[in-house]
Amino acid sequence: MPLRLEDYALLGDTHTAALVGYDGSIDWLCLPRFDSDACFAALLGRPEHGRWLLSPTDRARPLSRRYRGDSLGLETEYAGTEGRARVIDCMPVDGGGPAVVRLVEGLEGRVRIRSRLRLCFDYGKTPAWLRPEGRRLRAHAGPNAVVADSDVDFTVDQGDCTADFLVGAGDRVGFRLAWSGPHGAEPAPPDAPPPADSVAATERWWQRWADRCAYVGEYREAVVRSLVVLKALSHSPSGGIVAAPTTSLPEFLGGVRNWDHRYCWLRDATFTLLSLLDAGYAQEAVAWREWLLRALAGEPDRMQVVYGVEGERLLPETELDWLPGYEGSLPVRIGNAASGQRQSDVHGELMDVLHHARVRGVSPDPDAWRVQRALMDFLESHWRDPDNGLWETRGPRRDFTHSKVMAWVAADRAVEAVERFGLDGPADRWRRLRREIHREVCERGYDADRGTFTQYYGSAEPDASLLLIPSVGFLPADDPRMRGTVAAVERELLQDGLVLRYATDGRSEAVDGLPAGEGSFLPCTFWLADNHILRGDERRGRELFERLLDLRNDLGLLSEEYDTGHGRLVGNFPQTLSHIPLVATAQLLAGGGQGPARHRSARGRHAPAD
Repeated sequence: MPLRLEDYALLGDTHTAALVGYDGSIDWLCLPRFDSDACFAALLGRPEHGRWLLSPTDRARPLSRRYRGDSLGLETEYAGTEGRARVIDCMPVDGGGPAVVRLVEGLEGRVRIRSRLRLCFDYGKTPAWLRPEGRRLRAHAGPNAVVADSDVDFTVDQGDCTADFLVGAGDRVGFRLAWSGPHGAEPAPPDAPPPADSVAATERWWQRWADRCAYVGEYREAVVRSLVVLKALSHSPSGGIVAAPTTSLPEFLGGVRNWDHRYCWLRDATFTLLSLLDAGYAQEAVAWREWLLRALAGEPDRMQVVYGVEGERLLPETELDWLPGYEGSLPVRIGNAASGQRQSDVHGELMDVLHHARVRGVSPDPDAWRVQRALMDFLESHWRDPDNGLWETRGPRRDFTHSKVMAWVAADRAVEAVERFGLDGPADRWRRLRREIHREVCERGYDADRGTFTQYYGSAEPDASLLLIPSVGFLPADDPRMRGTVAAVERELLQDGLVLRYATDGRSEAVDGLPAGEGSFLPCTFWLADNHILRGDERRGRELFERLLDLRNDLGLLSEEYDTGHGRLVGNFPQTLSHIPLVATAQLLAGGGQGPARHRSARGRHAPAD
């Protein structure tokens, strides 16, 4: 049975990622990309669906684990009856192709270690054909091929590759598993660096990247760890940024809200870029902008909300009926039907991040502005269209208030591009559009009787996405309408002090057509903290922020949601959309309420009198 999500660590190389438990088992790995088929799928099933266990056999227990410095090199220390040993895991960022390196070091006495590798491609459906060659193992299944190298002898039996060995103080035993390309056409080079050298190089790479962080303030350790996670979930060859490295981890244990998040949501990517820009990482913004231009293919009117890591548009949703699901949560899905949805808020988020890239001095790109001009042409004609909203509802399209607010953001940033940066565009027309959208949202998206903005025009319930209104500059946090909205969210959507996305007491079926039930959505509680800080109640905002920090696992990782009933992280793990607001709220606290670029630029420009 898989571990709790809290018990997993992230390994990554900016191509793909793996999850390794405190017990030494890598239960999830997709090769060669984030959205490729998994060769270790025990996370969603059982050991026979693929995993790599490396741990002591003599009743040793894990004493501690930690990331080495600011890197993604993971160190786990074990104590046995006759000694102590540690295992260091990493995925080298060396340009040599996706690989996992594992290094066992003896610390004291003697410890017996076992490595048990089971490769099962196609998400655990297709066992690998194993071909041992001395201390090298080649594994194939159709187009999939990997090579595993070991410093010790191993045996192959019924699909398992097993090595048993002793380590004494000062001993080192290394392993390397590498993707070798379709049909094994790119075999692992015989001169691959020794595992110890790969570990050291990987640590240096991550530490150099982390040292570039411009954030100065308290909570720096949490901020840097979150930024490292965001970088790890970026696909360096393409510039795309995935929402999470996993699929089908349930939003509610035993529930059906199990989605594939191994793709590039424009919304999540733009939020990620805002965090990276504010922390001084402009290079990532340039790479993502290039990815965006390729993905859009010059046709913003056909823009999707989600793409494959290389910009693929077709992401058909399929159920894998041979996997029993994480703790019985079915169905297990790959692909995502949200790729066919209309989510109008992404236009505003895209315009917002490209605006802040200019503010941060990222070199201009004429093609980017041409795309933005075309996007505004589309938005002017379609901003009133109903959509599926921020939460990707699978029910009828509606006039979601947050989507209309983000249409205002698009118009506002377009005006800013002309006024502040001298770009060519019909600023007068965009000013009128900005004013028109603002007026409609305040009239139709606000319930004056209840004193709150509502989820969609004509609805009665609030929605946690409305907490973003001050952050984007639509209204200040101390506006009476926002105070009323925050009060409504706290009254109706708080669950044990954490915020739900929207009502889940059965009313949500009317919104998304799925059975009720999900955890508290962690980003929403960060957004609530931001509202308190922006309106001057730093104490309340800090209390919420520090409670959220306490929900991270021992390695500083957060999933998408939190199940307050079971006291557990739930949803895909780790989740960019949870780590992004962690960085933003810390920046807001460090800036004395002024905060990151998005918050600073929003203050003082609310509801412009055009």
